[in-house]
Amino acid sequence: MGDLNQEILDRLTKVCICKVITRATMKKVIAAGADSLEKVQKATGSGSGPCGGKRCTPKILELLEECKN
Repeated sequence: MGDLNQEILDRLTKVCICKVITRATMKKVIAAGADSLEKVQKATGSGSGPCGGKRCTPKILELLEECKN
């Protein structure tokens, strides 16, 4: 049940608020090989919104660390 709850939360949680990109999308591109901040940003368009990545960059870096383990 925990995995299902996490999956639902990932779909609802916005990592990049400016571009409305979910944590599920971020995890998907990381799993597909985007192993750096730049690659994740290029694959998703995150960091290119009005805030210039100020809000999402720390969250993306956190996800990259999480997914390494």
